[in-house]
Amino acid sequence: MWAALLAITCGAVSIGLSASGRRILLVRISGALLICVALFGLFPELVSEIGWLRTIFPAAAGYGALMFLDHRGYAVCPSCSHGEKFAGSLVTATAVHAFVDGWGLVAARGQGTASGAIVLAVLLHKAPEGLALGAMLRASSRGSWLALVLCCLAELPTVLGGATGLWFTPPEWIGYLLSLVAGTFLFLGIHALRP
Repeated sequence: MWAALLAITCGAVSIGLSASGRRILLVRISGALLICVALFGLFPELVSEIGWLRTIFPAAAGYGALMFLDHRGYAVCPSCSHGEKFAGSLVTATAVHAFVDGWGLVAARGQGTASGAIVLAVLLHKAPEGLALGAMLRASSRGSWLALVLCCLAELPTVLGGATGLWFTPPEWIGYLLSLVAGTFLFLGIHALRP
């Protein structure tokens, strides 16, 4: 619940700042934070818990999936303004991602020593995620209120994911899910920093 509120709050701040022309700066800062969370938060912990190969392959799959979508015309470039058509796909993609975040937060609690670091990494990335999401939704929707509603719709599945993780997840799956998420962080972060 707190993770969703953090992302929504950062999204609201970003929507307000985007109106004053700071959208590109916010997206680039968010991109740099996503890269740092993946490289210095998620990857080291996942490698120590599940090993290099089990970390790298799902991460490459997450990166590759977003790259495939981007090349097929479903733009996922965080620094681009894609118009209103983009808002629907952005909300859908973020909702799926938020669901996995919630799932990961709850399932990570059974991961021993790495659980605190994994939970911290997932929580820390919700701030840049909210900032980037707010900036992109403001650029691709008709107004600030609509962007805020869409931001809430995109981030509230974090709570549903948490419930799913609590009731239905074998703890050994979480490493693979978080590796997949780390790959998507790298893609989004790298593309947010590109001019």
